[in-house]
Amino acid sequence: MKAIGTHLVVDAWESPAELLNDPECIRGALMDAVSVGGATLIDLCVHQFSPHGVTATATLAESHIALHTWPEHGYFAADLFFCGAGNPRKALEFLIQVLQAKQAKITTLTRGFEPMVETERFSTWSPQTQAVPAR
Repeated sequence: MKAIGTHLVVDAWESPAELLNDPECIRGALMDAVSVGGATLIDLCVHQFSPHGVTATATLAESHIALHTWPEHGYFAADLFFCGAGNPRKALEFLIQVLQAKQAKITTLTRGFEPMVETERFSTWSPQTQAVPAR
């Protein structure tokens, strides 16, 4: 496989509800996680749901970090995809620590592609123009 990047998919729980429902806490945690992970922040979007919950996405030069919280369950889900520079594991460890999760399940995926032998390649797609009858 030609590895392009590392994608971490995370379920974490037993976090304090007040942290998971605080959009400014989530914003700060995500910005600091980007720094700790050695990534480059392009944009950050944080949204507070009613009555509770926060979703935050960090667009990175290296890809992204997304975080979704369910304070009523003490749970958050995150995914961190880094290609090129940076260390998503360090960023994730920071998030788990700051959001005080007592348990976490982490799935690590190596993202990339398999070079194909010539006989397995697909033909090049080209658009087909079809006449549409006039009404």
